[in-house]
Amino acid sequence: MQINQVKAVVTGGVSGLGFAVAKHLVAHGASVALCDINDEKGAAAVAELGAKSSYQRVDVTSEDGVAAAVKQAAERMGGLNVAMNCAGILGAGRVLGKEGPMPLKTFQTTVLVNLIGSFNVAKSAADIMQHNAPGEDGERGVIVNTASIAAYEGQIGQAAYSASKGGIVGMTLPMAREFARIGVRVMTVAPGVFHTPMVDGMPQAVYDSLCAQVPYPSRLGTAEEFADTVAFILQNRYMNGSVIRVDGAIRLAPK
Repeated sequence: MQINQVKAVVTGGVSGLGFAVAKHLVAHGASVALCDINDEKGAAAVAELGAKSSYQRVDVTSEDGVAAAVKQAAERMGGLNVAMNCAGILGAGRVLGKEGPMPLKTFQTTVLVNLIGSFNVAKSAADIMQHNAPGEDGERGVIVNTASIAAYEGQIGQAAYSASKGGIVGMTLPMAREFARIGVRVMTVAPGVFHTPMVDGMPQAVYDSLCAQVPYPSRLGTAEEFADTVAFILQNRYMNGSVIRVDGAIRLAPK
């Protein structure tokens, strides 16, 4: 798929990794619909990206809300052939903390947003993509999910987060196998420690310690490097059913 032919829905698209993907796509001629829950940042993102972009307030955990938003985005862009799942929350906390066991709601909410939200968007997008005219190799669309290296080496305090991201890794291959019949590829990117708004304001000593844990290059990943990976996936039709780690060879320690 050529980037200038992309018509994409990007969840979590008004900041961080999602915005970096949207910015990269628009810069190369694509159209994007940013789906998020921050209206102020949504307006700012569209002002920066221009006419090839739009913003919709969408809760990824709402089945009806996502289905309606994806349909509206496709109508506005004149089609839909890419769904990029970047919406997510950290859900940090020990299973047995100082205040007692983790409230079940904390675990449920993390899985609901990260895993079920990604599934929700993927199924709604695929439902539209299956009706696209086939391109080369019969391709009709691409779904890219965002996991994390915590899916493989979750740290203490990441039980909920790691479970949610591990679920995304686990559904990648079966979903890709199922969607083969409609010409829709499914891939997942598992980023390591990236410089996103979540690390802004972090004490310099903590930031430096994070950088030192990355074997090479010894720094945090950039949002642009994540976006480059997504663009590669979109353009390479033989990328399907797999998870790509983008992490500078880091392997997370227990804590």
